[in-house]
Amino acid sequence: MSIPTIAAISTAPGQGAVAMIRISGTGALDISKKLFSPFPGDLKPRYQYFGQCRDVDGKSIDEVLLTWFQAPASFTGEDIVEIACHGGMVVTGCLLERIFALGATPAEPGEFTQRAFLNGKIDLTQAEAIMDLISAQTDLAVKAAGEQLAGRLGEEMEFLRGQLIEITAHVEAYIDFPDEDIDPESRDLITTRISKVVDRIDQLLATADRGRIIREGVKTVLCGAPNAGKSSLLNLLVGYNRAIVSSQPGTTRDTIEEVINLDGIPLRIIDTAGIRHSEDDIERQGIERSREQMQQAELVLLLIDSTETEAEIAAIEIPAAGKVVRILNKTDLPVHRDWAEREDLVRVSCLSGDGIGDLRNAITRLLTGSDEGFAQGDLVAVNSRHQHFLKMARENMIEAGNRLGENESPEFVSFEIREALESIGAVVGKTDVEEILGSIFSTFCIGK
Repeated sequence: MSIPTIAAISTAPGQGAVAMIRISGTGALDISKKLFSPFPGDLKPRYQYFGQCRDVDGKSIDEVLLTWFQAPASFTGEDIVEIACHGGMVVTGCLLERIFALGATPAEPGEFTQRAFLNGKIDLTQAEAIMDLISAQTDLAVKAAGEQLAGRLGEEMEFLRGQLIEITAHVEAYIDFPDEDIDPESRDLITTRISKVVDRIDQLLATADRGRIIREGVKTVLCGAPNAGKSSLLNLLVGYNRAIVSSQPGTTRDTIEEVINLDGIPLRIIDTAGIRHSEDDIERQGIERSREQMQQAELVLLLIDSTETEAEIAAIEIPAAGKVVRILNKTDLPVHRDWAEREDLVRVSCLSGDGIGDLRNAITRLLTGSDEGFAQGDLVAVNSRHQHFLKMARENMIEAGNRLGENESPEFVSFEIREALESIGAVVGKTDVEEILGSIFSTFCIGK
């Protein structure tokens, strides 16, 4: 069964100066010959050619630049033709319709990247990194995705696979001699190597939270009593007037969400209605939403009016789960004595901007354990799929160590190590991963 030639628009939909259409497969060049004019007789790979794309009657659809990437030296490992045309929904649609008429089929989401994986151009961790790079919200997320795309996580997995293969070979050397137990010296050596593999897996698993934060951001809720300055703080953090600020209590009646970049960490900040007793039905609904958001938050920024008493915030129930930063606002005014000696508060003035740097540092320290944020050398960060298989591998290796310590048959020890080897292989795609592929590439945009 022949593999179809696929085509799709690889740039974002909408109007722009330039758009790109990508064609991949054995028929890419033949389609281009019928589409592009004048077609050069000595077409060279990786050279751009200027010409016209023509319809079935020979009329020009658009002036374009055509580039041919010859297999296997292309992204997918197949012949690829890329057509750079004028941006816009109509012109790209007409070109794509003509390409389909010439024999190409529409690409499924992520199909170009999937073909790159199937043709051995990238492993699964690199494929996932492509989507991470596209959806990155901060410079740190871009760097983390770039490292994974360059193969750093894949290299870690290859190292682990190499270690497991060597341990398996050592154990299985005794399987051919059923009457001979693993000698104590070899058992100690294998146990040590198993422990080192488990330690290495633990180091990778420890990056899971960091990876989730870098990729997805931290759901952060701004809460407090009415008029504490929540909307003013949101505006300061995002850098423009996102929320309405008024001296009248109860101005914010629904949640407002914005994303800010905090030292490379995306904070998904939600400004909520001030929490107080209210007879207004609409305001009460807003207050209830505030409480719901606080329960779901990973980080709560509790804003306190420095001119009010401590009793004013007693009614605000902070959820036990999650992290909390308590912020004393309006420090440009006389501070009530209830707060004078408190050392657990970050003191700011949303009016003057004083203390905002201290607040940013406090949040960074709480989320990363350091004033400097995530170190640039610590960007290898596993995602939930990697985490699942690494945990499976870890359990198998611990069980292998236990079986070895109990002097069980080498077959049982080898079985556990081979199961771990399968799990590590699943991370990079070196195993039967049809179901995994469907899950990963279904999240991609069409054309990538």
